[in-house]
Amino acid sequence: MAQAYMTETGSDGQEPDRRESRFRRLLDGWRGDRGIWRRGLILAAVALLLALVMLTHAQIPNRIGNLGSLTETFLPWLGVFIPVLLVLAFVRKSASALIAVLLTGVVWLNLFGGLLGDKTGAGGDLTVATHNVNADNPDPSGTARDVAASGADVLALEELTASAVPVYEKALASTYKYHSVQGTVGLWSKYPLGGARPVDIKLGWTRAMRATVTAPAGQVAVYVAHLPSVRVKMEAGFTARQRDKSADALGEAIAGDPLEQVVLLGDLNGTMNDRALNAVTAQMRSAQGAAGSGFGFSWPASFPMARIDQIMVKGIEPVTSWTLPETGSDHLPIAARVKVDATAS
Repeated sequence: MAQAYMTETGSDGQEPDRRESRFRRLLDGWRGDRGIWRRGLILAAVALLLALVMLTHAQIPNRIGNLGSLTETFLPWLGVFIPVLLVLAFVRKSASALIAVLLTGVVWLNLFGGLLGDKTGAGGDLTVATHNVNADNPDPSGTARDVAASGADVLALEELTASAVPVYEKALASTYKYHSVQGTVGLWSKYPLGGARPVDIKLGWTRAMRATVTAPAGQVAVYVAHLPSVRVKMEAGFTARQRDKSADALGEAIAGDPLEQVVLLGDLNGTMNDRALNAVTAQMRSAQGAAGSGFGFSWPASFPMARIDQIMVKGIEPVTSWTLPETGSDHLPIAARVKVDATAS
């Protein structure tokens, strides 16, 4: 029994040495390989091209099919190719490709590494949520109950149809004492609403509104917006001209708001990386970027690939941000908790 025990222990003790020797053999094999730098040059070129796209995405022109905005919408997903290229570099035993892929990984981490961690915190005094409920939602009442269960003090809904508005009003009446519907967007609040009015985003019909929420900690200007949809067409590329025009109008309205503390809730049909939304994003912070965990993708609900639904703030500190469970919509609802400054005007 003692001999068997000693043999087994000796075997366990040698396992790290075996792994180390395999690693040394691999390195020795690479050192003696004269073609290690010449092989995999195409792989290296692909990796460096990927890094170049990420580094210079702001310079990709929008003149041809809004290619720049399309790239920026799905920019984080370029990282999916990095582990694939890494494996191929090892298979090809190419030092050139390996270094190029590692450089590409550094670029991706520099752009998006900050979103991978958990920045959620505790505290705050106002919870807000927004949801594009989908005009074809088969269960508006159930969707209303789901988002109300999030505990939001202020709730924005987009893509409201005239026939569905009474359903949402009835389902949310017991939770929210105050509400206003302007065109196809609406705002429900547990706290008094004042000055609710449409916001002209150059569409010809109402898809944005503004109201003052008098929360216990102070007054907040709340904007609800549903910017025009974008389409990817073979003959026209990423068609977003009307969305971009509306974003400029929305940014101008927010910039001129008399209140210091502003919250924007809605479906902007664009991500924070999309330069076409600069009129808005340049003056506001993303609650997800500042106080969320991960990317917080919200669309499409079945397999979220982009965060086109946004909660953005100005003059307010985001505390935490999260994505809510799927409802009957093709978008996921999102929520955030913020800290209102009672001394702000």
